[in-house]
Amino acid sequence: MQDLQSFSPHISWQNTALITTLTGHSHIVRSVAFSLDNRTLASASKDKTIKLWDVASQREIATLTGHSNIVISVAFSPDGRMLASGSADQTIKLWEVASQREIAILTGHSNAVISVAFSPDGRMLASGSKDKTIKLWEVASQREIATLTGHSHDVMSVAFSLDGRTLASGSWDKTIKLWDVSSQQQIATLTGHSDHVWFVAFSPDGRTLASGNWDKTIKLCDVPSQR
Repeated sequence: MQDLQSFSPHISWQNTALITTLTGHSHIVRSVAFSLDNRTLASASKDKTIKLWDVASQREIATLTGHSNIVISVAFSPDGRMLASGSADQTIKLWEVASQREIAILTGHSNAVISVAFSPDGRMLASGSKDKTIKLWEVASQREIATLTGHSHDVMSVAFSLDGRTLASGSWDKTIKLWDVSSQQQIATLTGHSDHVWFVAFSPDGRTLASGNWDKTIKLCDVPSQR
């Protein structure tokens, strides 16, 4: 297996400018996500709420309530019509963005849901949990399709490749796993991090996977070489 390459640059903020500060949550903000049309921002908080913000006006549109514990992760569907939220209450909620209405509760995880991600076509949702599993859900029917097992600790992050064929999962067990979505089979286990993997993300062309780690590094992986 190819070694993961480390990337740890020094970043200068001298040429950046703060646009605005959005306030309203009463506790730590755990996750933020833009809709693909860049019109709406969602924020998830330890205050058990999700807030929707109008990006152009920086105005709060709505506060979504219903989770009984910390909201850890939020993700917009590709068409921006739906929002998914994962919570420490062990559930995933689906929300209709236009009406700010809760449309479904997905249950099945036995511990906190740490990460949620829609497939590029919006038909599937992946969730990573503190219960060490990843679940795949059919969005239209809100039905659980599969449970992926193999990690030995919390699944901190899940991400689909742009073509939707591959799912990556990063875990507290210091590994990244690649999964074939159609067969729900594990393709590869990527090792090299010396500490917990917090986040995974595919490049737009789907050929490179980046992973963020507790060891203060980012690692880049050539995904095609693992197929």
